[in-house]
This record gives sequence, C-alpha cells and structure tokens, in this order.
Amino acid sequence: MTKFLLAVHVIAAILAIGPVAVAASMFPPAARAALAAGPGTDALATPRLLHRICRVYAVVGVVVPVFGFATASEMGVLGSAWLIVSIALTALAALVLVALVLPAQSALLEGSAGSGRAARLAMATGVFNLLWAAVTVLMIVRPGSTTGA
Repeated sequence: MTKFLLAVHVIAAILAIGPVAVAASMFPPAARAALAAGPGTDALATPRLLHRICRVYAVVGVVVPVFGFATASEMGVLGSAWLIVSIALTALAALVLVALVLPAQSALLEGSAGSGRAARLAMATGVFNLLWAAVTVLMIVRPGSTTGA
C-alpha cells in the first residue's frame, strides 16, 4: 500500500504542481506583453489561459498533500523533522499562491494594476517555485530518515 500511495503522491505532484509552477512563471512576461500591446487587442488571451491553468490546477493540487499525509502515515514518519518542515513549506507555498499570485494575476487581467504589479507578481511566483523546490529536495533527501524507502 505504501508504494501505491507514494506513486499517487508523486504523480499528483508532477501533474498538479508542475503546471501551476510553469503557468505562473509564464504569466508575468505574458501580462507585460499584453499591457504593452494596449487595449483593443487580443493580447490578454494568453495571460487569461495561464491564469485559468493556475486556478484549476491549484484546486487539483490539493490531492498532493492528501496523499502525502496518507503516505507518511503508512510509513510511520509523521513526526519526522524533514516531513514537518516539508508540510510547513507546502502550506507556505499554498498561501503564497492563494494570497499573492492568483490575486495579482486577476488584478493584472482586470487592468487594475500596472507593470510594477507584474514585477511583484514575478517575485511572488519565484518564491512559490522556490518553496516547491525546497519541498521536493526534502522529500528526496529526507535528512535523518531511517525508513530506507
């Protein structure tokens, strides 16, 4: 059962978090290009699609921690420091996405923000991606783990 849960957890992370990371990273330059193109063009089509990808896959991404907890419980590592740090970083990444990235994308699409907002969005997106990179490293290296899995 552990291998099944771990496989679902990893596949869900790749298929759910990966698209958010890529689409969120592509959004700021696409939004800048749309702002430069000005009104009356269809330049917002790409940023709208990227924003939709981020929103939809953010919801789908909930399965990643669900199966992560199930896997950790099955492996008996719920109290391990590397896992607790990973959980905290995952929660922080989710907070950055929900509180900073998605609202900034919406504001840029609505035209209620300027190019300075796009730069701040790029920074928030970078923080989001760095947090997921740190979680990924912790999941692979698992400092102090004795499970051998």
